[in-house]
Amino acid sequence: MGELKHRSLITAQERLRDQVAHQLRAALIAGELRPGSVYSAPGLAADFGVSATPVREAMLDLAREGLVEPVRNKGFRITEVSERDLDQYTEIRALIEVPVIGQVTRTAARHQLEALRPAALEIVAAARAHDLIGYLEADRRFHLALLGLSGNERLVETVGDLRKRSRLYGLTRLDERDQLLPSAEEHLELLDVMLTGDAEAAEACMARHLGHVRSLWARAREEPLLPRPQGERRVRQG
Repeated sequence: MGELKHRSLITAQERLRDQVAHQLRAALIAGELRPGSVYSAPGLAADFGVSATPVREAMLDLAREGLVEPVRNKGFRITEVSERDLDQYTEIRALIEVPVIGQVTRTAARHQLEALRPAALEIVAAARAHDLIGYLEADRRFHLALLGLSGNERLVETVGDLRKRSRLYGLTRLDERDQLLPSAEEHLELLDVMLTGDAEAAEACMARHLGHVRSLWARAREEPLLPRPQGERRVRQG
């Protein structure tokens, strides 16, 4: 039986597809599912204690997010993202998000910006608690809600897709090296700058945040993870 570290069995009270997808994302973040490797639905189903059907459904959800790709008669391959890919994702995000942040700073009401503070605080709290799934979810809500104040739904969808394709890389390493919290606190800094109404300063803050995230990704990928404890169980492949 293939095994996942610290994974609880799926309960009947929850939607299996959603819970399996959530656990698969957690395994991706933890590095238990390796980029380039192929995993079968039956093998993963054995890890979760469910049938293969909800695993296949969850994997199809992840495929739509660009995190995995189907491999005929074998299962699903974890998508590999190159340094070039990450550079291009970051460049596109900067081209979109930096000027939009300036626009929102000029046009959004104070109460609209303040309404995002709880999400910014959640990002910081999750980073302190080493809750990577919570961090990702709060980070997504904050950034997409902030962009949503522009009124352009297609823009929000585009950035959301870019985030899905790059959001998992290096996160575990950043957390292990206590580099995640400074990045988390930048969300509060950005919000405070926007509340001053200084659009130029807000754009500079957003550009710096995206550049900081990209440099952290690069550093995390260059530095190896700490060795796994002897006897640690691995996810079944193929």
